[in-house]
Amino acid sequence: MGAQLRVYRRRIRSTRSMAKITRAMELIATTRITKAQRAVEAAEPYAREINRAVSAVAGRVDEHPLLNEAENPTRAAVLVITSDKGLAGPYTTNAIKEAESLGALLEQQGKEPLLYVVGSKGIAYYQFRKRTMEQTWEGITERPSYKHAREIGSALMDRFIQETEEGGVDEIHIVSTEFISMLTQRAASRRALPLKVEEVDKEQLEQEQGGALPLYDFEPSREEALDQLLPQYVANRIYFALLESAASQHASRRNAMKAATDNAEELVQNLTRQANQARQAEITNEISEIVGGADALTGASAGSE
Repeated sequence: MGAQLRVYRRRIRSTRSMAKITRAMELIATTRITKAQRAVEAAEPYAREINRAVSAVAGRVDEHPLLNEAENPTRAAVLVITSDKGLAGPYTTNAIKEAESLGALLEQQGKEPLLYVVGSKGIAYYQFRKRTMEQTWEGITERPSYKHAREIGSALMDRFIQETEEGGVDEIHIVSTEFISMLTQRAASRRALPLKVEEVDKEQLEQEQGGALPLYDFEPSREEALDQLLPQYVANRIYFALLESAASQHASRRNAMKAATDNAEELVQNLTRQANQARQAEITNEISEIVGGADALTGASAGSE
């Protein structure tokens, strides 16, 4: 029984060490969530205003190649944002599942999905399955910057502007993870281009936003203003998706590490209980051997007399 007790004690020590590591990673992720949330809040006003500006210009332009949907679209670029590091729970898995669902839908519509992947985990997933990727980016998911978003947006816009016969794409989709709360993150896909211009009630929109809508004066023309705004719009959409995905990644890692810490602590309690039982059994066995030996000696002495 001594060997069994040593095994339990060794497992308890290793489990406690693992719990310390997961607890430290949980605390680190918690602090990074706060920073990521602040970055999202700081970027939100600019994202809202550029969306309003693009919508204002698009609503006043009758024909534009970046707004009109192709009659027979054949290709669609799909940007998938995953993680560069593991131990983030279902974060990357959910994003990839959403991308796979979107790809299946596009194929049903007769469109060929072209993959653009952010994050080493997503890249490894598609490489292992020998799936073709048009372009990849690594090492930017935990602390994304606008420079990274502009680089990704430039690559997608170049492909979107290119003629379809020459290998261009007709649509741009972004698959990212929305930060709902500390406990809830949701993978979702959105179409960035072509834009969908929706008719809205002006009075209702003014009431919702608490003031009159801004008036825009376009110089030199609406079409040229839209040409300048759309690349910034796409880069901003990607930047905001990267920021939200970073916050979601840290929240998912924090939840995973908390669950791992709780499981480790529960395992330590179970192992401690089993070790105590093994120790009690060992003591009982030793007492039984002592009593048995004493009885044997007593019987031998009585027989000799």
